[in-house]
Amino acid sequence: MSQDLDDNYKAAYSNRAGFGRRPALVLIDFAEAYFDPDCVLYAGVDAALQSALRIREVAHQMGVPVILTEVTYQRGGLNGGRFFEKAKPLASFVKGQKTAEFAKGLVPRDDEIVVSKQYPSAFFGTSLASTLTAMGIDNVVLTGLTTSGCVRASCVDSMSHGFITTVVRDACGDRHPAPHEANLFDMNAKYADVVSEADITAFFRSLGTEKAA
Repeated sequence: MSQDLDDNYKAAYSNRAGFGRRPALVLIDFAEAYFDPDCVLYAGVDAALQSALRIREVAHQMGVPVILTEVTYQRGGLNGGRFFEKAKPLASFVKGQKTAEFAKGLVPRDDEIVVSKQYPSAFFGTSLASTLTAMGIDNVVLTGLTTSGCVRASCVDSMSHGFITTVVRDACGDRHPAPHEANLFDMNAKYADVVSEADITAFFRSLGTEKAA
């Protein structure tokens, strides 16, 4: 993209949404499939997982709710619809397969919400929006896999449901750098603020400062 096009985009899409007053952290689909070299979905995204785990720890320290999502299908993909028909690698998420389990190092805690889904968005066909609304959440912070798929779909739906939406660049991953960067660029332009791990952890820690004041 030329500098002229960059300037053109900035002129149209340079607004920042900022953070909310009550955030929740969502870890999208950190499944073993993306970390198993023998799986067709292997993506080499260990750095994104480690970033998400560090952010998750700070979130718990500061009392920020944490939600984990998982993709899960019945045998044969009976509940997968057209998505399962089109995207053949989704067979890796059939219930009972090791590749469908949470990635090593990510064990759901008793105080975390686990959302099971069959489609790209964490919101589509799930109770996530209602749950967040009931908790008084105004800011959804997204991490996860993959940037061009389920993270993007969740980002658009989060914004569409009325949540201030934040995407953490360091804690998202994709199997190819081009769609990863393109989708971060587009989400930042239209739907969310894309921030760094340092930015989001500083924000979470500031919540404790506000409470103390």
